[in-house]
Amino acid sequence: MELLALRGISKRFGATLALSGADFDLRAGEVHALVGANGAGKSTLSRIISGHVQPDRGEMLLEGRPVRHVGAREAIRDGISMVTQETSLAPDLSVLENIMLPRLAMPGRLRWRELRARARELIAELGQEASLHLDDPVSALSIGQRQLVEILKSLALGSRIVIFDEPTASLSPHEAERLFDIVRALAASGRGLIFVSHRLEEIFAIADRVTVLREGRVVAGNLDTAGLSQGELVRLMVGRELGDIYARTGRADEARGPVVLRVNELCCPPRVRDVSFEVRAGEILGLAGLVGAGRSETLETIFGLRRPLSGTVELNGKPFTPHAPLDAIRAGVGLIPEDRRGQGIVPDFSVRENLLLAHLGAHRGAGLGYGQRTQGVEELLETLGLPKHRLLDANMLNFSGGMQQKIILARWLVLAPRLLLLDEPTRGVDIGTRGSIYALLRRVAAEGVACVVVSSDFEEVIGLTDRVVVLSDGVSVTDIPSQLVDIEKLGMFAAPRSSAERTHGVLEGLVAEHGGVAYWIALEGERLFCFDRVGEDAAADPGFAAGSFPELAQTRIGHAVPARDEGVATAPDGGHPTVLVPVLGRRGHSLGMVGLTLPRLPLGFDAAGLRRHIVAELGGAADAETHALSATA
Repeated sequence: MELLALRGISKRFGATLALSGADFDLRAGEVHALVGANGAGKSTLSRIISGHVQPDRGEMLLEGRPVRHVGAREAIRDGISMVTQETSLAPDLSVLENIMLPRLAMPGRLRWRELRARARELIAELGQEASLHLDDPVSALSIGQRQLVEILKSLALGSRIVIFDEPTASLSPHEAERLFDIVRALAASGRGLIFVSHRLEEIFAIADRVTVLREGRVVAGNLDTAGLSQGELVRLMVGRELGDIYARTGRADEARGPVVLRVNELCCPPRVRDVSFEVRAGEILGLAGLVGAGRSETLETIFGLRRPLSGTVELNGKPFTPHAPLDAIRAGVGLIPEDRRGQGIVPDFSVRENLLLAHLGAHRGAGLGYGQRTQGVEELLETLGLPKHRLLDANMLNFSGGMQQKIILARWLVLAPRLLLLDEPTRGVDIGTRGSIYALLRRVAAEGVACVVVSSDFEEVIGLTDRVVVLSDGVSVTDIPSQLVDIEKLGMFAAPRSSAERTHGVLEGLVAEHGGVAYWIALEGERLFCFDRVGEDAAADPGFAAGSFPELAQTRIGHAVPARDEGVATAPDGGHPTVLVPVLGRRGHSLGMVGLTLPRLPLGFDAAGLRRHIVAELGGAADAETHALSATA
């Protein structure tokens, strides 16, 4: 059944034509994706459907009857809700009050006990019981947690039509997969879902049909996703072929300079507990991890927005303790924050004023000093593809999210920083703009700038950076060259200790009962990746530590790998008896191996019983509980 039909929708904002004669259809039980480059009109069309914006021309039919919503309240009453890209929550209210916020405008008595029970059910469906508490104020939540509350708020309405506008922009791969499960369940229940995303892999994973917008016009409507390729979709979106957006520029490792930033045992409660890493001039370093791992808080501490409790930071070999962001700016450090709307722009300032905000912090003379930056600004505008006449645009909100992000990036590049900290630099940005941002960052790095990039997109972390430092529960757990790791390994390294608690408990139990050293590992070719280890028996040392990634030949368990399905394997010299047990998830995907290495083989050791115990504790049905760690599980 056709739930929704839009015919000839047009909308103009001042001189900007956002939509021109757009058509769109939505059926019950389907997920229909709206795609296009930044500024194509996707969000405008979504806001018209949800009642936030009224069209200048065109007709909207809801189950065959004409409707015209003068506000979001009317759309909600007609069963239409929207999960926005930028959260619209009340920061001083609790999580529960925000989830049920739309109910406050509806007639009838509020039954908070029933509302609390319903909110708990929704949180359980998303698997966020450990990270979201109903009585916490929203102001205390991270951007990713606030996005989850926004999604829960929409789901609580029980709408027939739900619009998801970049809902996964702040979510980890595992959290996004949980959301997809809910989206599929909503569609299966007969609802119609409109899904707006810049991530092409999400479109192909979740959408049944696709409508493509370009410059306010529908260039392809109602395309079956099953009959499309990524290359065809990109060509429709941007009007041209797009090569490998992660293509390297050929910068050699030896071209990198001295260490620019060194962080040692940094502690800034509650999120940052023990973080250590360094980045060199000309290098792009990635900070990977799940929501709540402490990545954003680490950058904010380095930039002077937070005061560390302990640990040290060195900039260009000297102690660096900024008391405020002004100290960091004047030392040559720039920060692009995660929350573009709340921390990155001043909406009522012109483009020029927003672009030169950081300059005002670095400027020491009288007046504004804009003149000294004129040449640099013009060069950057040309590089970023921003028309010069738009510098005087009076409102930053007239720009798409991608253009806003380019302006924020230009704000710091005009100061020629030594160190650039970027928190989710491509959040809510289309694939074409992402490619230009990646190319610009590589060029900046090639000129000697040290870059630290935080991203929840593991593919982006691997494709863009030279090295990856993984954070889990505020602790840096590994520092690995990006070419040695894949999405699955990053997901396992990034697993919160709370999520991997059962795995760790099994390792502790093995060591308590049998002695030796127990570990959780994965093998890729001739390389071993160790995600966890328990035990310090030197006589049973397997030759690797938690967070390490040695070649198998450099370890003391190489003899056990060929015999991992045969029981106990002993080294040629009779030492290091080892049992390796592959562990599979409920979908049959590999979750690596659990191993136990002993100093010597006890008399009557039951290797088969040990294997059955490990599989029973960690395999199959236990996957959902113990392995919220595999990015593609």
